Amino acid sequence: MIVFELFLDCVLLSFVAFGGATALLPELHRVVVSHHHWLDDTTFTQLYAIAQAAPGPNVLVVTLIGWKVAGLSGALAATLGMCLPMSVLIYLLVDRWERFSGRRWQQAISLGVAPLAVGLVFSGATLIAQAADFRLGAWGVALVTTVLSLRYQALHPLWLIAAGGLLGLSSWL
Repeated sequence: MIVFELFLDCVLLSFVAFGGATALLPELHRVVVSHHHWLDDTTFTQLYAIAQAAPGPNVLVVTLIGWKVAGLSGALAATLGMCLPMSVLIYLLVDRWERFSGRRWQQAISLGVAPLAVGLVFSGATLIAQAADFRLGAWGVALVTTVLSLRYQALHPLWLIAAGGLLGLSSWL
């Protein structure tokens, strides 16, 4: 049954979601596109774009994938599979974790997880860029956007989104 399989895959993915759903994109892509062939690269990329454009958490991409794969039951299965296991685990462990606050091993784990999350998010961004079939102009826009965002933190992201949209409309990308 596809809904149960979707739920189980999301449960397994939830345990490696360091950095949120965006960090899972490469593995999520492997599962739904390469392994099960539920979606193709284009559809996966479009669902990710819709999820990013909508307000709310990044996990929305999982809900959209579930919806596309198996309708409402797929959306519910994917979302619950992604959110429920780790929510329960964190709820059960948060008191114990806080009890060891300041211990050397706890600080080491925290320091080790941060670069892991950054690497997973970066690999997700790279996957989306490859699946979207970026051309040289698109890579240039991504680079300029990154530099402007880091250099001018007062620059509102909506200006950059509008500029990207205009470049897309002008067929420059």
